[in-house]
Amino acid sequence: MLVEDLMSTTVVTVDREATLADAAAELLDNGVGSVIIVGEDHTPIGILTESDLIRAGYGRGVPFAEIDVIDVGRRPVITTEPTKTVSAVARRMVAESVKKVPVMDDLELVGIITLSDIVWQLSDIRREAEKMASAREQWESRKGR
Repeated sequence: MLVEDLMSTTVVTVDREATLADAAAELLDNGVGSVIIVGEDHTPIGILTESDLIRAGYGRGVPFAEIDVIDVGRRPVITTEPTKTVSAVARRMVAESVKKVPVMDDLELVGIITLSDIVWQLSDIRREAEKMASAREQWESRKGR
């Protein structure tokens, strides 16, 4: 299964000049758990999650409107391509301790895949892996004849 099969093509972004208040509004208005921080050319330069937002607001004790997203968002942002396998992306998510990965097609932001997307499709992913393993076993047994 490929990333393009599971990714969401609706990606919520904020400009690097945005504040936490702007990001919070986007999170709430769009019902998502993260916003991608983009630079002038609309390429991802960071990611801000609900947890990052809460941690920054609580830790700094100042209004969200006084905190820039670029100072709080995680950088560099981990990205993937639509043609990568879901299992490869899942392994990278674990290795990098991230739950959300923007999907890039060359320099264009085309989607986002989350740990939740993967978990919801886990049974399909397992079934696909079992089919591939079975096909490999059959091929190897024919090759050994």
